[in-house]
Amino acid sequence: MGILSWIVFGFVAGALAKLLMPGKDPGGCIVTVILGVVGASLGGFLATRFGLGTVTGFNMKSLGVAVVGALVILVAYRIVRRA
Repeated sequence: MGILSWIVFGFVAGALAKLLMPGKDPGGCIVTVILGVVGASLGGFLATRFGLGTVTGFNMKSLGVAVVGALVILVAYRIVRRA
């Protein structure tokens, strides 16, 4: 996937992660996109590393992996911001 596709995919993953884990986070849409892209990348890397398959475009499995990655990044972000 190209960089623009990853940004769109990351935005969707970040928005879904935010819906699953609501709360006050500074930054709004820009931070959501950044956390989503980082989370999608992390999720894709870990899924490939642990043999759970590869992220191969826009499908439900890739979206699930990206959302889980975005949730992990969101939790880490909240822990760092709280400290």
